[in-house]
Amino acid sequence: MAVKLRLMRMGKKKQPTYRVVAADSRSPRDGRFIEVLGFYNPRSEPSVIDIDNEKAVGWLKNGAQPTERVQKLLTVSGAWSEFTGEAPPTPYVAEAPAEAPAPAPTAEAPATEAPATEETAAADSSDDDAAEDAAAEADSAEASSDAGEEE
Repeated sequence: MAVKLRLMRMGKKKQPTYRVVAADSRSPRDGRFIEVLGFYNPRSEPSVIDIDNEKAVGWLKNGAQPTERVQKLLTVSGAWSEFTGEAPPTPYVAEAPAEAPAPAPTAEAPATEAPATEETAAADSSDDDAAEDAAAEADSAEASSDAGEEE
């Protein structure tokens, strides 16, 4: 008897969940099975994969052949790397949501910076303009030297 590790569809219409089972290769998809190895829920975010690695590795060592999708699930759960002797993949960790921005200072709180006067604002803008002009000249000099090298 040829044993396959495959998915067995469960759940309601248009809301599938799957069991990972060891079954005879001749039995229908949702028919008789030998043993349940775990389950897979692709609809949750992130998808849930819960596989008993010891059972899965035991079946693989006895010659059971996984389907393509089950092999990917076994890789994610770490059972495939146990079976093949490779280093396990790094686990996927969902990123935490970005932190909320710091609250803006209220009108009641005293300002820590002194308001900028017109003279300091004009001096700052002239310094910025000079720096931008110097950067633009340096870029144009590099571009002309690059053009000479290509020819």
